[in-house]
Amino acid sequence: MKKTALLIIDVQAFMFSESNPVYNGDKLLHNINQLITKARATNTPIFYIQHSEEGSPLEYGTPGWEIQADIAPSEKDIIIHKETPDSFFKTNLLDELNKLDICHLVMAGIQTEMCVDTTTRSAFGKGYEVTLITDAHSTWNSEGLTAEQIIHHHNQTLRWMANIKTADEINF
Repeated sequence: MKKTALLIIDVQAFMFSESNPVYNGDKLLHNINQLITKARATNTPIFYIQHSEEGSPLEYGTPGWEIQADIAPSEKDIIIHKETPDSFFKTNLLDELNKLDICHLVMAGIQTEMCVDTTTRSAFGKGYEVTLITDAHSTWNSEGLTAEQIIHHHNQTLRWMANIKTADEINF
């Protein structure tokens, strides 16, 4: 049986600020919590990816940088810090996955068209089997597209590199 891990990308406090909350944030948190519950019930490793950017609300150590409290990691979960959209680039993610012989990654998180997309493509390029949870990633409206359109577009585009499932459909 393939060893699987859940990757929760950049679900940090700032993303839920009242001034500019991520699209469908409550549903996103509900679905990610559903994935966490399923993963913990089967002892599936959970990786939290945490983005930092100096001089921004996601600056390392600031309140906005913290992992969103509703999905807080447990002591046995692994936290990976990154500074680019690719969760593998200049991080220890690959080493940590290799230590656990992980070959299948289940993706959830923020921001659909940046870090979720880039990490999904990078994982595929590294030979991982990838499953993208279609209702467990989100973003914001852009100048030309709504968040819903961006999410739909990426779910369709990334199906060439990832299995596409909803949170209800996934089993670990």
